[in-house]
Amino acid sequence: MNSPLGSYQYGGRPVKTTENQEKTLLEQIAFVCSFLIFLAFFPLSLLVCLAVMMEFKRAVVFRLGRLRKGGPRGPGIFFILPCIDEYQSVDLRTVSFDVPPQEVLTKDSVTVSLDAVIYYRIQDPLRAVIQIANVEASTRLLAQTTLRNVAGTKMLMELLADKDAISQAIEKILDEATDPWGVKVELVEIKDVRLPLSLQRAMAAEAEATREAKAKIVAAEGEFNAAQTLKQASDVIGKNPIALQLRYLQTMNTIAAERNTTIIFPFPIDMMDV
Repeated sequence: MNSPLGSYQYGGRPVKTTENQEKTLLEQIAFVCSFLIFLAFFPLSLLVCLAVMMEFKRAVVFRLGRLRKGGPRGPGIFFILPCIDEYQSVDLRTVSFDVPPQEVLTKDSVTVSLDAVIYYRIQDPLRAVIQIANVEASTRLLAQTTLRNVAGTKMLMELLADKDAISQAIEKILDEATDPWGVKVELVEIKDVRLPLSLQRAMAAEAEATREAKAKIVAAEGEFNAAQTLKQASDVIGKNPIALQLRYLQTMNTIAAERNTTIIFPFPIDMMDV
């Protein structure tokens, strides 16, 4: 990572560092003075010169503004000299943040509001400190613009029906863009797609009209099937007149079983012809 010439390079973008260059005379004098101060106040100086990094943190140490050799320190205890050494701690744990709702104009000219949640972690502390001034704020701003750009290329129905694919596309773009900063984007999830109230009412009316049309079609098909069945029954009964009398008596029997009534029905005249 650090070349003999003292350059730190990633992705074709070199960042010059001077940890491998020889110290100037002034720097050497400052180093000797700092070490003498450490010895003069020993062991009280240990309270200032010993730093501890937690298991999930790393420290990027600078001496007189130059990056110290050896890369990030930690986890555990490490030594710094008073007055000339300073360090920046970097948290390696996964961080999540909510992307504020973004007003997006979709490809079919519909304004929607999107909000998402981003999960990322720092995988290279040196890049996170040297390459970017504020890695957290920069990642948040990039996530907002990426969300708007990707959603602006999609139709409304794509946003509503295929949120997983859109989340994966945003994750890939963010991961590639933040890689030079030492950031690894682990997950992107679109939480909600909010539509204008007027559009919600229009979509609800459209869905209701569609359901009513389907209900009418089903009812009409039922009437048609019933008419076909009645026609077939009438054809069968028409072939034998006795079948109509039997059906008539069966209907009367059903009515009498349901209600306690007296039923008067005509006596067939042809039965008198003996």
